[in-house]
Amino acid sequence: MRAALAGIALLLAAAPARADDACDHTISVTGRAASSRAPDFAEVTISVETKAPNPAAALDAASKAVAGVVALGRDLGVPEADIGTSAVVLEAATRTITRPNGTVESQADGYRAANAVTIRLADMSRLGDLLRRALDAGANRIDSIGFGLNEPEKVDAELQVAAAKDARARAAELAEAVGTKLGRLCSLSGSDSAAPPPMPMAAQARLKAPAPGRRVPIAAGTIESRSAVSASFAIAQ
Repeated sequence: MRAALAGIALLLAAAPARADDACDHTISVTGRAASSRAPDFAEVTISVETKAPNPAAALDAASKAVAGVVALGRDLGVPEADIGTSAVVLEAATRTITRPNGTVESQADGYRAANAVTIRLADMSRLGDLLRRALDAGANRIDSIGFGLNEPEKVDAELQVAAAKDARARAAELAEAVGTKLGRLCSLSGSDSAAPPPMPMAAQARLKAPAPGRRVPIAAGTIESRSAVSASFAIAQ
């Protein structure tokens, strides 16, 4: 749709100028449109953070638990393409100690490892089950939860059309208010606004175990999308 708007603007710019050009006197407006939609999918990043005396033990423990989360996603029917590793971290751990003389220093304290997997879930009614069962698989962090639309470009295209119609209606109202008539379209350009990408609800959150068998309550809400176009119309003589 943005390409279509750009094409119209290009044709208008290429039109030969005339002494009595109808676009010498114009009405310029901004048309707007918005929509509120339920999300099509949930995207959650679940990770496991472990600590051990040596790097291999720390990484192995984290990887084993994350393997359980991956298996859980498959068990819930999530396609392979919607399950992916998002981060693997291994670093030396330290701790701060205070000496009897009051000085503070850091000491080596083994190794810390983290392994994270991102799962995109189309059936959001199962998101609470996924988070609850991830605890049993060994997860101890939720890095982010987000919601998104499958076809944000389509949403943007629809809003661009609606915004263009709104611009025409606004211009017609203004023309009528000043006792004249609206002429042809002189210019049209669209904004870069679009349906947003998956938006995070929470980050770096520690999982807290609910009562046995209880799902983690999640409210998806709606996704707000907006668009705007600028248009200029000739005033009919």
